[in-house]
Amino acid sequence: MEINNRILAFAESLFMQRGIRAVSMDEIAVGLGMSKKTLYQYFAEKDELVDAVVAEHLSRLQADARQWRDQAQDAVHEMFIAMEQIQLHLSNMNPILLHDMQKFHPRAYQRFREHKDIFLFELIRSNMKWGITEGLYRLDLDMDALCRYRLASMMIPFNTELFPPQQYNLGKLSQEILQHFVFGLATEKGHKRLMNYYENKSA
Repeated sequence: MEINNRILAFAESLFMQRGIRAVSMDEIAVGLGMSKKTLYQYFAEKDELVDAVVAEHLSRLQADARQWRDQAQDAVHEMFIAMEQIQLHLSNMNPILLHDMQKFHPRAYQRFREHKDIFLFELIRSNMKWGITEGLYRLDLDMDALCRYRLASMMIPFNTELFPPQQYNLGKLSQEILQHFVFGLATEKGHKRLMNYYENKSA
């Protein structure tokens, strides 16, 4: 199990830095100091390894997201925590990774789609309900439409033609887009609450 976890962690670090296609099984084996034969005893092919890396990664993301909810003082604070973590998580990620997954590893990409379209949809919807109840978000929100809009806006920073990686940091750009979304949801009370969180952070 320890070797399996080492393989997953090392492969994930390479995929995050360079994308999936640019990383070979040979390179992973050499980097781990093992033979290619040993690597294939754990993962019979690259597609199987990619699927396992993505499954493990998404499991951690979902656990983190639940923790943010537990830590949050209110709906705006939950989004504030998400903005901070998104920047941290994506700042060193190569946006080509998602393209590689979609084109060459459909099983892993389907996992990502289910994470986005089911788990994140419900997470965002729950946050909106919480914010409306507390008077931090507007009462007139079309929650279904805005949840779908948020999921679509999450994908924009991965468009490397629109946002070349040499010019834009994926983490910072994703944070900016989420911040814009939250300000659009918020009432005047919600705006003030969010600004308070930023001020307390910089104090």
